[in-house]
Parts: sequence; structure tokens; C-alpha cells
Amino acid sequence: RALTAPSSGPNFVLRSFSLDRLLNLKNTFESKFGESPQFYAYAPGRVNLIGEHIDYCGYSVLPMAIEQNILAAVSVNRSGTITLANINPQYRDFTLSCSEEIAIDRENPKWHYYFLCGLKGIQEEFGLARLAGMSCLVDGTIPPSSGLSSSSALVCCAGLVTMEANQKSLSKVALAELCAKCERYIGTEGGGMDQSISFLAERGKAKLIEFKPLRATDVKLPDGAVFVISNCCVEMNKAATSHFNIRVVECRIAAKMLARARGLDSSGLLKLAQVQTELKASLEEMLALVDEVLHPEEYSREEICQALDVTSEQFSTEVLSSNTQHVTHFKLHQRAKHVYGEAARVLRFQCVCSSEGADSIQTLGELMNQSHVSCRDLYECSCPQLDQLVDVCLKSGAVGSRLTGAGWGGCAVSMVPSEKVDTFLQAVRESYFLPDPRRAAMEGLSLFVSKPGGGAAILLEE
Repeated sequence: RALTAPSSGPNFVLRSFSLDRLLNLKNTFESKFGESPQFYAYAPGRVNLIGEHIDYCGYSVLPMAIEQNILAAVSVNRSGTITLANINPQYRDFTLSCSEEIAIDRENPKWHYYFLCGLKGIQEEFGLARLAGMSCLVDGTIPPSSGLSSSSALVCCAGLVTMEANQKSLSKVALAELCAKCERYIGTEGGGMDQSISFLAERGKAKLIEFKPLRATDVKLPDGAVFVISNCCVEMNKAATSHFNIRVVECRIAAKMLARARGLDSSGLLKLAQVQTELKASLEEMLALVDEVLHPEEYSREEICQALDVTSEQFSTEVLSSNTQHVTHFKLHQRAKHVYGEAARVLRFQCVCSSEGADSIQTLGELMNQSHVSCRDLYECSCPQLDQLVDVCLKSGAVGSRLTGAGWGGCAVSMVPSEKVDTFLQAVRESYFLPDPRRAAMEGLSLFVSKPGGGAAILLEE
């Protein structure tokens, strides 16, 4: 199959995860289920280098897969049940019948619901009235709620497991699109970046991910610098709060307001990129249009309904999502300014990487810094601890540092000259982690150099 790991022997395994980890998963599986796994599946997390909160607006992003991943051991059986277990004892086992309807509780997101998203997605894609029975043991090394896409990696891994267990086949692109769609079962209205890089990643390469149609282009990162990930140790589960979906809705409203101001039919326009395409305008022209049309003060529901000529009921059903019905005021100018500005930074980042100029590392760092300021001030998706961490990283020798992922907690990604990595790590450790006992205890998994990892794959037992 296309997703079976190339040369799935020891060398490949050791590049994706340690042999000790694989053997521990295998032994734990055998102890728990009384049989050996028939295959393994894994899907990596990701770090977004630049392009935050713009994939769901239709714009390109520039992530790379990380070496941390979700790894699952699986056996297929005739039990008529699907049993999910996690090697981490804090996550409880879950069992469901192969013929029962899959129910996902958006109000109470638990680890197995993310797995069920992938399960349900494959079931619906192939019209499977009854899924194959299986036992599945999951092990994850991506810090949860850290902005490194642990939840999407679990959905992708689940989709891959379910496809293999039911002897179906999809291309990587089709799987990425399917998993992006089915993660919305848990209520998160993402744009597809996380699932795309999890499937389309290649070892040693970052990717420019474009949408409609989905495609990935190699981006050669400059020699002489590495990317360091640091966790501010504030967790943010985007499915458990409305922060993320409020931003999606604000961008949706802004797109409609801009379209209407230029005489376009706004009823079918939901993304800021669609407005730019319809107007045949440049990003610079869209930024000027935002300043011209949208005021920086908050918009009330009444003002928006009047401007769009819709009723309050239409606004609630056609624009708002289920967990944003309570919102009464919206910031449109700031959100649209961030999106168009960030989209331009992504294209500039790719261009600088391609040029391989003498000052490329410095220029890329400046773009990352601009991105963080925009996320902090215009999109308001940072938090005090994350801002503090970014400041510490810059003072410790990074040429650029920014929040990565949804924000409101989680991780920063920093671009650090290769010769300064050791002193950088020590300085961040001493300035941010060691003074706080809780952070100090988490430091081992919260500060690390990241190299571009490979994409999701199946490992077959031989």
C-alpha cells in the first residue's frame, strides 16, 4: 500500500521512534490482549514555522512534521468489538460494538473521541455498515494541548488504522482531506494544515501546504540554523474551549463584510482568501481594503446583521458554529489584518528560503518575530506565559521566535544559529524553566531541537 513504510526494517523504525519504545508497545499489547499486534501505524505531530490561523481562511501555511508522534499497535479480530487502550494509564480504555453508531461528545472531549473521529470518517467514506473488530493500543510522545498537533495526529493515526484494518485504500492526499473533515466531529473547525503535514511530510523537508486543491511543495530550510521548540507549560485544548472557533467565525464575518462592501454576493463566501480571489486583488490591496471598510472597534451582532442584511436567526444558523452561539461582539478589522499580513509573510518566508541569500537566516527570523506580534496583538491568541517565553528565547540568542499552533498556551518555535544552540538551550532552561518547580519538572519534554520528520505510515509485522 502507498502508506506502508518503505524498508520497514530496523533502520526505518529507529529513525521514527526508538526500538525500545516499539518493543515496549508490543510487549504491553501482548500482556493486555493475549496476542501479538498484526501491524503498527504512526502519525507525526507538527510545528508550524509560519502561517498561523490562516489555513481555515484558505491560505498557504509552512509547517514541518516533528519526530514526536502517535504510534498504535493493532490486531484485527472477529470479536465484534473495537477496543481502544492507551499506554498512558491516565487515559482510560474504551470499547464499542462494531455495529453501533459512533457517538462523539463535543461538550466533553476525551482522548478516545479523537480516535473515533478517524474511525467514523473512514466508516462514512466507504459506507461500512459494520467495521472490522480490532484491539488497538496507542502510545504518544507529542505533549498534549501544546500546539504541536497531538489531537490531529491521533485522528490521522486512527484513520490510517481503520483503513488498514478494514482492508481499504486511499491516497495520502485523500486521507489528509478526510481526516481534516472528520476532526470537525469533535467541534474544531480547523483548516487542514495539521492533517496535511502529518500525511504529506518527508524527512528533512519543511512543506508549503496549499489548499483547494491540496498540495505540498518542498521548502529547503537554510543551513546554519535549527528550530527549537519550547513549551510554555500552559495547556490549551482547542476542542474544550470556544477561543479557536470564535476566531474562525470572526474571519468568516470579515470575509462577508468585505465582499459586500465591494458589491459581491457574500452568501457563498466564507473565507478571506475567496474574497481576494473574487476581487483579483493583491494581499497589499486587501490590507488596504480592511482599513477602508472595517472599523477597529468591536462589532455587535445587530450591526453585523444590518450590514449583511440577514436576520439574527440566519446569522446564528449560517455563520456561527455550535459553540459560538453565546458571542455578542466580534473583532473583524484586527482578525482580517492578521490573516492577510500573515499570508504575505508565508510567501515571503518561502521566497527567502528559495533564494538562499547571505542574510536569509536574519530575514526569516524577522518574519517569525512579525508573526508573533501579529498573533499577540491582532489575533489575540497568545498568553502572558507564551509572550514571556518568546522574549526569553530572543534574549537567549534566537534570531526569531513565535507562538506555534492555535496559541493561548502551548509552544513557541525559535530559529537559532547552529553554533548557539547549546548556549541557547541552557539560557532558556535557566531563565524560564528552572525558576518554577512545575516548569522545571516538565523541562525534559518541553525544550528540544526539532528536525523535519517523515509522514504517517503503516508498519507491517513480518
